Amino acid sequence: MWKHLEIELYKIFHRPRTYLAFAAITALIGVIQLGLKVDGKEYTEFVMADFAGSFSVDGKILNGYFICYVILQLLLVHVPLLIALIAADMISGEANMGTLRLLLTKSQSRTEILLAKFLASVIYTLLLLIWIAILGLLLSLVIFGTDDLFIMKSSYVVVVKSSDVFWRYCGAFCFAALAMTTVAALGFFLSFFAENSIGPIVATMSVIIVCTILSTMNIPLFNLIKPYLFTSHMVTWKEFFDFKVNDANEAIIGSIQYPDKIIRSALVLVLHIIIFVVGGIWYFRKKDVLS
Repeated sequence: MWKHLEIELYKIFHRPRTYLAFAAITALIGVIQLGLKVDGKEYTEFVMADFAGSFSVDGKILNGYFICYVILQLLLVHVPLLIALIAADMISGEANMGTLRLLLTKSQSRTEILLAKFLASVIYTLLLLIWIAILGLLLSLVIFGTDDLFIMKSSYVVVVKSSDVFWRYCGAFCFAALAMTTVAALGFFLSFFAENSIGPIVATMSVIIVCTILSTMNIPLFNLIKPYLFTSHMVTWKEFFDFKVNDANEAIIGSIQYPDKIIRSALVLVLHIIIFVVGGIWYFRKKDVLS
């Protein structure tokens, strides 16, 4: 299986679209950083307008940690499309080129071949997120410096000390990796049901869009299914930036307000990954491959 994994990685990184994804990430992050570098002061004054009369800020709001938080909020919405371009092409792409039947003549079992393909798409997903971390966090720290992280909520402000931020980003990126792996698993699953790449890619994004809408609409009927939708748990990375407070309403350094919510969301995402991958392999093992 490992030899086949190397082959699948070679296929992925031999395609121009793979590097277009990294180029798109680079361009988007660069635009955000440039915009906040030029007009960041006006942006922070706008978002802090509702709290300006409540307290004064002693520090630099526009720092690398804040920039990375903005980037994650904006970028993780679009990354699933870049992942779907690869994951949803793993099986359907082979069928479209007429090489799927030839591939199955190898000595490996169908399960080994499919697992190698899925692992290759996961590695691509992780590399994409690592690239986001390098540009979005590390480069932002170099350009904008460090200070306390100010996060504006709807009715309050969260202030995370600079000494307590970096590990939270590590946890947030790890959780984002799990969420994006779920997207890769969905695209991989849908790729079994078509013989061209366009259908699974469009279907993957359509499922994500529909489930996201259902996750955000506050309707009693939809509230019953929200806990079971993977899109409801993809934004749980934000929980790493909320912490517990003591009786004096002071933040407890190194704490997370709802760690059980993170664990529960992670388990739901892992369950979805297992269902998509195992379901796809089960279907494919029974399928007659004619292309």
